[in-house]
Parts: sequence; structure tokens; C-alpha cells
Amino acid sequence: MDWYKNWFGSPYYKILYQNRDDLEAQEFVENLLDYLQPGAGSRMLDIACGEGRFAKQLAEHGFEITGIDISQESIETAKKWETDDLHFFVHDMRMPFYINYFNYAFNFFTSFGYFEHDRDHALAARSFAAALKDNGILVIDYLNAEQVLANFVPEEHVQREELTFSIKRKLERNHIVKEIGFTDRQGNPRQYQESVAAFSLADFIKMFRSTDLSLVNTFGDYQLNPYHPIDSPRLIMVFKKKYA
Repeated sequence: MDWYKNWFGSPYYKILYQNRDDLEAQEFVENLLDYLQPGAGSRMLDIACGEGRFAKQLAEHGFEITGIDISQESIETAKKWETDDLHFFVHDMRMPFYINYFNYAFNFFTSFGYFEHDRDHALAARSFAAALKDNGILVIDYLNAEQVLANFVPEEHVQREELTFSIKRKLERNHIVKEIGFTDRQGNPRQYQESVAAFSLADFIKMFRSTDLSLVNTFGDYQLNPYHPIDSPRLIMVFKKKYA
């Protein structure tokens, strides 16, 4: 099984990352909306939406929101938020979805780069572009690989509740690989993995060049400050769809 299908549906994923700054993430979405100034009733796609928190936040502004995620467990949780203007579907981002339909598409919080082969990332990029109308906007929020590698932590132990997570990191085939091991509450050893491609800004520009998407802006953090390759904690890219 691909690592993301196994890990994201696990209750231990939420335990390990329970201390993430959700308030900062929510403010990021508000900052993006201030920057983008979407028209009333805009159709928006949240790609790899997880349990739907940020799709719900977008819907509260009166937009028509669709969230997709490969995790059945996450979508089952997200569906409790559904309204006439907020819908969720189990869907693989590599596959086409609602062609030429959305005004905006978002891929938040490093929800890309999961695949082992570049052809799968290329399929995802084409699907992102295909979902957008002409002049549609795609926002991808990714880790800043240059900053991560410059401050690489090979090993650490993280305490969450009564669980101690042993986390080992390595760079393998241009992927930042994280091995996560711990003993569960029943005394059973468990092992999970995360593997995210160490894509640079140049890699993204090259990847999306074959689609109808062109880079129009970059930001380096959730306050939308300028992007700096070495110092910025995030790589946030804004693409616009233009037919040739």
C-alpha cells in the first residue's frame, strides 16, 4: 500500500501532529482570500482536503466548495460539514475531476509530492490544470525544500500523550523520507513512513510548463511575505491558467 493511504487514515497521524498551529493555518487562508479577492459565488476546489477544515472555512465566505481526498476515512469525517455549497468526494488527485469547472484550486500544507515516480506528479499537475476554467487560479503551498535540507534533523523523539514517536529522516532519490516508529497503547510496535519530493521552485515551474498554468507569484510564509530560497519556511506558488 502507498504510504499516504496507510498513514493519513491512521488515528496516530492526528496524534503526532496535534500541536500544529491551526490558527496560523486559518489565518493563511484568510490572507490568501484577501490577496486573491475572489468574486461572489466562485467555485473552488480543495485538493487533498483531509477532513475538510479549510474547505469549510472557504465555504463560510459564501463560495461553492468541493473537497477531494484519497483517504476514505478523512472524507467520511469531512462529509459531516456538507451543505448545498460544500461537498466532499474520495478522489485520487492524479485523475481528472470536473473539467474546466473551477475558478480557484488550492493544494494546502504540502499535499503534493507524495508519489514515487515523476510521471504521477505530472499526471496530478495536468489534472489540477484541467479542473480550472480559463484564467483560473491554482495555489500550491509546499515545504521549502532548500530550507528544510539546510536545517536537516536526522533523528528526533517526539512525545504525544503517552506515545513516544521515534522519527528518522533521510534524503533518498530526491525525496525527504521520514520513518516514524512507536509502540501503541496495546504494546504493539508500529511503523509508518512519509515521503515527500524535495521539489524546488524551478522543479514546479518545469512541471507545470507542459500544462496551461503559468507562475504569477510566490510567497514564503503564511503572512504572504516574499519568498527567499534559504530562509522562507514555505514555498507558496500562485499559478494562472491561460490557453496557448
